[in-house]
Amino acid sequence: MARTWWTRTRLLALAAVVQAGCGLLMIVDMVSEFADYRTDPASALIDVAILGALVFGSALTAGEVRRLQAANERMQGRLRVASGAFVDLLEDTFAAWGLTPAEREVALLSIKGFSVEEIAALRSARSGTVRAQCAAVYRKAGVSGRAQLLSHFIDDLLAGAEFAPGQG
Repeated sequence: MARTWWTRTRLLALAAVVQAGCGLLMIVDMVSEFADYRTDPASALIDVAILGALVFGSALTAGEVRRLQAANERMQGRLRVASGAFVDLLEDTFAAWGLTPAEREVALLSIKGFSVEEIAALRSARSGTVRAQCAAVYRKAGVSGRAQLLSHFIDDLLAGAEFAPGQG
């Protein structure tokens, strides 16, 4: 989605620059043909209308680029808040389950999608130890495995609960 926004914004910005450039060329052309406008006023009106359309289109496009940039900044801010809220939700839930610091770390890495072997390597632990910690996390959480553990948190977020930093 962010890539689509970036591409769309860049294309709109390019369109605004092209339109502005065409407007400048149109002005140069109109100045060079100024003497001809006295004998052909209809041509002058057409050129003025074209120039007006270019200026109007360029202004609209530039406004849309600014609007998209502002919307992106708002969404980035909301994403930062949501990310912080999710971390707060995790920490509050881990505390309610009574997880040890090691179990919290294993649970977090598991939720992030790391395998038992990857978690063991990251924590300089044995796979058996990580499996035992995962089993303890699942037991304390009342779930049967990693998928249900992750689902627990996703369900809370999809239920429409609104979180603010510091709230659980």
